Amino acid sequence: MDETYLKVKGEDVYLYRAVDKFGKTIDFILTKKRDKKAALSFFTKAIDQHGLPEKVTMDKSGSNKAAIDYVNSFLVLLSVMLGKPFQILVRQIKYLNNIVESDHRPVKKICKGMMGFKAFHSAQATIAGIELHHMLKKGQHKNSNGVAIYEQFYALAG
Repeated sequence: MDETYLKVKGEDVYLYRAVDKFGKTIDFILTKKRDKKAALSFFTKAIDQHGLPEKVTMDKSGSNKAAIDYVNSFLVLLSVMLGKPFQILVRQIKYLNNIVESDHRPVKKICKGMMGFKAFHSAQATIAGIELHHMLKKGQHKNSNGVAIYEQFYALAG
């Protein structure tokens, strides 16, 4: 998981993204701040939709580490109550995060041409569309075998 910044009204907003080891997008969220609360909301959303991961690779960001430590402390309490130990392994190794770093490029390339956004809500909607297109392009739709991107999109929209 990693975060990158985008411009809304000339100010930085943060796009949190998670990618699995095969380069498939797990989840994303756009937030106004880059702090523990924002990182925790991202982890909560990703865990709710995809379940608990075995390990998380991230950069040396303090807010991301604080958020995952909070999740792990909650898991310790839960494992004491259930009697089944479980913790998310956190890896903060410099070059293991390159998959998600390089996956930011297509999103940033499209947003750079737009020269920023005027409103946060429009940035959220646009980023959701860009991420959907990027996921379709990577073949993440369950019926994407041999189907063109525009056909996948129309199948989702219909």
